[in-house]
This record gives sequence, structure tokens and C-alpha cells, in this order.
Amino acid sequence: MKPVITEQQMRDAEQRVFDAEPDVDLMGRAARAVAKLAERLAPSGPVLVAVGPGNNGGDGLFAAAQLADHRPVSVWLAMGKGHAAGLAAARGAGCHIVDAVGAASALADAALVIDAVTGLGSRPGLPTTTATFVEACEAAAVPVLSVDLPSGLDADSGKLHPSFTATHTITFAALKACHVQEPAATRCGEVHVVDIGVPVPTSEVYQAEEADVARWWPTPDATSDKYSRGVVMLDTGSEHYQGAALLSVAGALNSGAGMVRYTGRVHSGLLLGRFPSVVIGEGRAQAMVLGSGWGDTDGAEGRVANARLHGLPAVVDADALYSLPSGRLDGWLLTPHAGEMSRMLGCSRAHVENQPLTCAREVARLTGAAVLLKGATQYVAEPSGRVTIAVPGPSWTAQAGSGDVLAGICGTLLAAGLPAWQAGVVGASIQAMAAARHPGPYPPDALAARLPEVIAEITAAGS
Repeated sequence: MKPVITEQQMRDAEQRVFDAEPDVDLMGRAARAVAKLAERLAPSGPVLVAVGPGNNGGDGLFAAAQLADHRPVSVWLAMGKGHAAGLAAARGAGCHIVDAVGAASALADAALVIDAVTGLGSRPGLPTTTATFVEACEAAAVPVLSVDLPSGLDADSGKLHPSFTATHTITFAALKACHVQEPAATRCGEVHVVDIGVPVPTSEVYQAEEADVARWWPTPDATSDKYSRGVVMLDTGSEHYQGAALLSVAGALNSGAGMVRYTGRVHSGLLLGRFPSVVIGEGRAQAMVLGSGWGDTDGAEGRVANARLHGLPAVVDADALYSLPSGRLDGWLLTPHAGEMSRMLGCSRAHVENQPLTCAREVARLTGAAVLLKGATQYVAEPSGRVTIAVPGPSWTAQAGSGDVLAGICGTLLAAGLPAWQAGVVGASIQAMAAARHPGPYPPDALAARLPEVIAEITAAGS
């Protein structure tokens, strides 16, 4: 997993390096990394570097000086001034200093724009002149390499502000929130994390990687049987939402459940016609899934209470989320989307969307359960406060029924013995990975059918 740190944590980490080594040249190291990546992204042709007055601009200016050794480089002081030493180095290396008009004109021939206007601690948004230049960059379709973050974004948030849209972003030591939280993350393009000798501080937020999913995936061996692989019991669907039962079963079976038991209210003939391996009725199980597709029916509290009496780990989705029993729900995984979480907390949906980590942590703290907050970025919060962000995927999965499939996947993983937080991260990640490998408008049941090949691929690569 990759740590995700705040702007202040990065500043503090840099200060500790300066305190230990007063003469260390972190800016020089950063500039060399920027220049090296720029050379790889655009091996030839003119480069246009847009810089601001701070240290981020200094990184850009020293990188410009290095690039000017063997190619044309233009520098635009976007705010009228720049880092003094960096500007002297750029001038000395022969960089051509341009104004806003010159910068816009230089786009016609530029092979790459380096955006070093604002850095981690800057106020979000852009001045009008810079925003106009961003529009010109987009119109010219020139690749953009942003330093630290696309200028205009807030390092500690996934919120959108007027900003550059980067093709690539280079950042140092560790990821920041804007690199991994949507919708800002899309503005960052491909993110490159470079070590410049700043030790990564301890974090409470992490980004899962495909290698983590492969390593954590529960694979059978020669000693396995259907019970050791995990039996998951599903109470999902209703007369009005019969598809939820089919979708949750599809998620459970296609992610490798040893056995699926169905105890919900959808007619057994419908289920067995699609999934003949399903066993109808209660029995021995290692985990439960409940709530998907219940609808606003009576008896939800009793059904959730009955699930708790089994003493099993449980995935709680949709309508069951509003009937949670009192006391700590250790071993349970709650899977709300933003609207459901807002109802659970008694706040607005906008508040959840603006403060996803805070809200997910609060529900985890209140319930003692792990919480998977579903959405464009998927967060798994633990009662301890740690948050793990699932592997991202394409937006095609924003479809009715995807959450039902996901609940079944997570139920399989709980039954196989993964702790609740890990089941949430791995379940959300594998669904995203399947969508990324099969882009397009696949409906949730068709995408669920693709899970076995993706699981086979990643577990074979990791063995």
C-alpha cells in the first residue's frame, strides 16, 4: 500500500531533513527529477515552463535550466515574479523569458508544458490570466507535466477548483489527497512519486495497489474444500427488487465462494434457474450478506437482529444499514454510498461528498464496524481511524446493481477469512480492476462474470 500524506506532514518531514542537514539541496533533487521525467515524456522539441513565485516555481526554474542545456526552453512567470536563484539559473542557461502573450504563442510549437505555478500549500484556484492559459493549453492539446500537483487544486482534498489538467504529475516522497481522491485525481493524470531523500511520515491513509489485492486474495490449495473456502449466506432481494438477489449471488459465486446459501425472499426457482449451485435455506456458514434490495419493507430490524444472532461476520448493505443493532459490530462491514451514509449520520449528501474520510471514520467509530464508502473513490475506514482507498477503476461501474455485486464479493472474502476492512478493500478493488480490464458499458452481472479471469490472472502472477 502507498501512504497518502497531508501538505503539513510533507512540510514537517522536509523540515526534519533541513534540521538534520542544513545544507541539503532538496530543490535541486526535485528539479533533477522533474527534468528527467520531462525528457522521458518529450524527448525532443521546445518546452514551456510556467512558474509561480514559490518553491514549486523554483523546482520548475531549476528544471528549466537543466533542460535548456540541449533544447529550447521558454519560461513564463505566471505571477510576475519567480524564485530568485532559480530564475538566475534559468536565465544563465539561456531560457527565453516570455510574458502571457508569449506563453500562449509558444504553445503552438511546445512538445511539453511544465506546470510549476502553485505548490502544496497554495490557495486553491487560479488567477484569471493563468486560467486563460490553461484553456489555451487544453485547446492546443499540449501534454502537461505538473510539479507536486496541477496548479489550482487543493493538496488535501479531492474537490475540484479551476486548475491545470495534467497528463502527468510528479510529486515527492508520498501521494497527497488530491492525487487519489476524485474528482481531483482525474486532473492529475498519471502520478509519479519520486524519492528525494525525505522520509515518509507515518500516515493514517493508504492507497491500495493491485499487488496488494493479489497478495491478499484467498486462494485454495490441495487441502481445501467448500467449507474451508468459505460458505456465505445471503439474505438479499425482495419481491420488488428480485435482481438484487441475483446480482449478490453472482458476485459471491464469481469471486470464489465455496458455497452460497440463500435465505432471502426471492423465489428459489428464479435463483436456481440462473445459479444451480446455490443452496436454499440456512445452514453452516462463515459469513453473511444482508440488505441489498430489501426495499422499504417491514421487519428489517428483526432480520438484522437475526443475522447478529448467528455470530458471523456480515456485510450490511442498502436498507439494512438503517436498522443496525446497538453495540459494537466487530467483524462487520458496512457498505453505504454517500446518500446512505448521509442518512446514517443525519447530514446532507453534500457534506459526505465534501468530507468523505471524516464521515467514514465517524460511522466506523460509532459502530465498531469497518465501513466501505462507495463512490468514484472508495474508502474503507476502520474503527482505529485508518482509511484505505481501493484500487481505482473506470466510471462505467456507476450503475444500478454494482453495489449488489460488490456486497456478494465482500461476503465471499469475509467467509474466506479476511478481516472486514481487508474484505472491503479487496472487494472494491477487484471489481474496479475487472472494469478496467474490460472497459465499456458492461452491466453489473456481465462484469461479475469477468471476475474469475481477473482473479486467475492476478493470483497466477503473484504465485
